Amino acid sequence: MGKKGVLLVNLGTPDSPEVADVRKYLDQFLMDERVIDINAFNRTLLVKGIIVPFRSPKTSKLYKEIWDENGSPLLYFSKIQAALVQEQLGDDYHVELAMRYQNPSILSALEKMKAGLVESIRVIPLFPQYASASSGSVIQLVMEYVSKWATIPPVTFVNSFHDNELMIETFAENAKKYQPETYDHILFSFHGLPERQLLKCDHTGHYCLKKDDCCASLNDTNKFCYSAQGHDTARLIASKLGIKREDYTVCFQSRLGKEPWVQPYTTDVLKKLAAEGKKRLLVFSPAFVADCLETLYEITVEYHEEFRALGGEHVQLVESLNDNPKFITALVDMAKA
Repeated sequence: MGKKGVLLVNLGTPDSPEVADVRKYLDQFLMDERVIDINAFNRTLLVKGIIVPFRSPKTSKLYKEIWDENGSPLLYFSKIQAALVQEQLGDDYHVELAMRYQNPSILSALEKMKAGLVESIRVIPLFPQYASASSGSVIQLVMEYVSKWATIPPVTFVNSFHDNELMIETFAENAKKYQPETYDHILFSFHGLPERQLLKCDHTGHYCLKKDDCCASLNDTNKFCYSAQGHDTARLIASKLGIKREDYTVCFQSRLGKEPWVQPYTTDVLKKLAAEGKKRLLVFSPAFVADCLETLYEITVEYHEEFRALGGEHVQLVESLNDNPKFITALVDMAKA
């Protein structure tokens, strides 16, 4: 019998923090029809004519702030995750790591599996909460590539793992060292999405964003909603730590453009909490399984400086899952499912 293939896929990272490589990364990322989901002509004008030329130099400077001797933290930790999963699964499995954008590419990883004569492929997008622009994009591209093979092996996908018990325990354990009870408020800051992308996932057309608490709990209507799954992740982590509902806020960061994105925005929450006299904030970023630009710079540096300018004292990031053994076990369990 052949080996069972396991494909771990994260978002991606530039090959280097230099402007040219950041430009290539942003161009591939933002030209994805699921990321900027407007017609192709307008997307091309927006991305290639405005966003990439203007953002690349600025984003390059940010990447240089987090780039270290190991290179990109996201790629570094993703490689470790893949190696540890391979080690735990053993010789009956063939594990590959890919990035949705840039390298190592999904195509190259699939070709290695094809050459290795795997008998099946299990695809795990490394995004705890499902979103069309992340997990959906990975799943679509994998299907496009594999559908062209003469012999198509059984292919299965992990849609999301927002409520995975081991993942929840890992985030909670990472937070305990900071003594959450000593902070004035807890934030669960997720990567943002345009509201229109949430609305597209509401196939009933009459639930999403039609009431204030539409994401407060999961049900049959919103079970694939990124925001609802994020709220559920936050609830589970808070419950594990004994944090009361009034002591934490779910918010969203990394907006792009002027149209409405999922709210509340993290920057607005920082202003509100500072105005209330809050001084110390503990911040989770549970949309990421490895520390990256959004955690190591946006939260640790930008939000910390912004909060201090508003009168606060400290913003403390709870590190991501990275190479935590418990999370590796979670990935192994998903691979075997």
